Amino acid sequence: MTMVELAGDVLIAALAIRVFGRDALRLLRRAAAAGVRVGVTELGRADRGEVQE
Repeated sequence: MTMVELAGDVLIAALAIRVFGRDALRLLRRAAAAGVRVGVTELGRADRGEVQE
């Protein structure tokens, strides 16, 4: 992910929070947590050699 993409994502997240308030913040936190869980799962699969290419 480039800095431009990251800046765009942060800008969209800030705009969503501004428009939708606390509900958007809660959803963004859940989405981030889900992304972390998926990443950790993939890392674990890679360690066990289960990743399919």
